[in-house]
Amino acid sequence: MSSGLPSSVSKAGRPAGAASLIDPASLMRIKNLELRARAVVEGFLTGIHRSPYHGFSVEFTEYRQYSPGDDTRFLDWKLYGRSDRYFIKCFEDETNLRCYLLVDLSRSMSFGTLGYTKADYAKTTAATIAHFLSLQRDAVGLMTFDESITDRIPARFRPGHIHQIMMSLERAESGSATDIEKPLEQIAATVVKRGLVVLISDLLTPIGSLKKQLGFLRARGHEVVILRVLDPRELDFQFDQPAMFHDVETGKDLYIDPEQARQKYLDQFREHSQSIHTICQNMGVELLQISIDRSLELILFDLLADRLKRGRSVVRQRIPRAGGVA
Repeated sequence: MSSGLPSSVSKAGRPAGAASLIDPASLMRIKNLELRARAVVEGFLTGIHRSPYHGFSVEFTEYRQYSPGDDTRFLDWKLYGRSDRYFIKCFEDETNLRCYLLVDLSRSMSFGTLGYTKADYAKTTAATIAHFLSLQRDAVGLMTFDESITDRIPARFRPGHIHQIMMSLERAESGSATDIEKPLEQIAATVVKRGLVVLISDLLTPIGSLKKQLGFLRARGHEVVILRVLDPRELDFQFDQPAMFHDVETGKDLYIDPEQARQKYLDQFREHSQSIHTICQNMGVELLQISIDRSLELILFDLLADRLKRGRSVVRQRIPRAGGVA
């Protein structure tokens, strides 16, 4: 299930007119997680101001497509001229975003062939989203997990809260086997106010309960986005020589000839991925599969594109109400 980038994003995935993107390997050399997040967000915002997103994505709280009966006073004619679609402007008091970041730190997330791991990338992604939303005065919460909940911070916006999230992510370490069910179950059971739930995981785990838990979240009115983070070698299995492979979830060591095992692995991987895709599609959940060599600015652009498509807020600043009242 892809994000469906709008025309302002090039076929190569680079936002038109955006500044040079930060290479993830260079980004990971920044030891301080909060500084990493700031670097990504600053690059992202620079890209927006230099791209066709500028002029609508940073000026209003939210856009959604026009429906019959909507007040035509709030149609954006400039945006219509650029996109040939009718969009309605909404205002800040209509979108109180509460975001809950769920970060998988199970043993499988400790894998990486690029000099950093999936866990490093996932934590940086979560920190980037948290920092970005905090700039908009949105409430952000965090839950890290492996086979159980390892840390939980409620969704809030107040002084010092974003630093608390950064510190939690900084000290988090990869743990044991994955249990997707528990964090989703706890969010569904304890979070009363509707919000955006962002799950960052490789989803390399049995997914029998995924449909059930996503169903609970959707039934409670939460919007759910899954960022599935994977190492490039997990996507193509392009290992050169026979070697001992360690199953990080079971702890077993297996001697494997990649040439002989590649097709079977890829078939099973595709079957697993298709199952995830089908579950998400049926549940109305957005699924973005991400290779961890992808620039994090592009992840934010993907989320922006998706939420514009769905008529949700991503980037905004305060604007006056009709009649000039702020």
